[in-house]
Amino acid sequence: MATHIKDSIQAFEAAAVMRLLPARPRLLALGEPTHGEDTPLEMRNELFRQLAEHEGYRTIAIESDCMTGLLVDDYVTSGRGSLDEVMKHGFSHDWGAYPANRELVRWMRAHNDGRPASEQLRFAGFDGPLEITAAASPRQALTALHGYLAARVDADLLPCTAESLDHLLGADDQWTDPAAMMDPVQSMGQSAEAAQLRLLADDLVALLDTQTPHLLTATAPDDWDRARLYGRTATGLLCYHHWMADTSPARMTRLCAQRDLMMSQNLLAVAARGPAFIHAHNSHLQRAKSTMQMWEGPVEWWSAGALVSAQLGEEYAFVATTLGTIRHQGVDTPPPNTLEGLLYALPDDRYVIDAPRLATALGDTRPALRESPWFGYAPFDPAHLADTDGIVFVRNVLDVPHN
Repeated sequence: MATHIKDSIQAFEAAAVMRLLPARPRLLALGEPTHGEDTPLEMRNELFRQLAEHEGYRTIAIESDCMTGLLVDDYVTSGRGSLDEVMKHGFSHDWGAYPANRELVRWMRAHNDGRPASEQLRFAGFDGPLEITAAASPRQALTALHGYLAARVDADLLPCTAESLDHLLGADDQWTDPAAMMDPVQSMGQSAEAAQLRLLADDLVALLDTQTPHLLTATAPDDWDRARLYGRTATGLLCYHHWMADTSPARMTRLCAQRDLMMSQNLLAVAARGPAFIHAHNSHLQRAKSTMQMWEGPVEWWSAGALVSAQLGEEYAFVATTLGTIRHQGVDTPPPNTLEGLLYALPDDRYVIDAPRLATALGDTRPALRESPWFGYAPFDPAHLADTDGIVFVRNVLDVPHN
């Protein structure tokens, strides 16, 4: 068994990852099995630096709010704002507090300083404006899209005024009420106002599409890209809120699926700009169906990676990350019959593994799925080896105190 593994591993570096693939993919996705640990983020940073310097990747997209991510992109490309402000306001899920994320943004800004736009690195969030406990109001996306169109097309073509849009949106706190996540009755996602806003959002996106020839000549490329982002986000958020108000047993499945659909649409937009490096949880990037145990029971849905892979084929590549220990979270030495246990028995700290080759070598002796003692950690499922282009293994994750 150990010989099979040794034949499938290489040292941890971008060149080793690229050797796993038939050609340079448009989207190269690196997953992680848990959030909140700096070691995987530091490895992500290291890979992105190598990919940017040697493989032509100019964009990194991470599992963070696509709207607030615009602040980060503005900072790394133009220096607009300050690093402290960007880390505070440019990330969702509290990602801005992690030293490795701060180092990524600092390095990208330093790399871009003095370079022409064509050589600059870009940043994108590809998650929706969503948190575990609540979803954002659609106000920012809807009003930004309306404002973009109002400044560039005949007012008679607009489906509503800014004032009527504001009236329908109402107070933002009625959209962001955390109680709605646990109790669909508390959500306004299926109210008369929300239904009208969904129609208006569709009309605004249709207007954006029908005016494409004019807008492409009247708008800078980045402004056009952002207008399309506003449209995707507005329609996606309103759909998400609609399903938050759903009382059927499929509610959580629909919410998980809608979130990953929003992610996939953002990733395809990133891919249209050129080769990009993607980082998120394994469950959002894998080609196989994703599953999660929720308070309402198990849910199963197609991930963003599965949706993107269905469209891009070999231009999408997925490399999972799996871990040996996270002792400060109660994840100790893995059992020897698991994939993590087999890899942990090898001496070095970090590897890149050819997953399909390893699956073939193992044959019917598939390792067991490791049990997780911690809800936030999802071990890699060996059943997905053949569907994964590669695996990055980290032997030990150390506790890094956050400021």
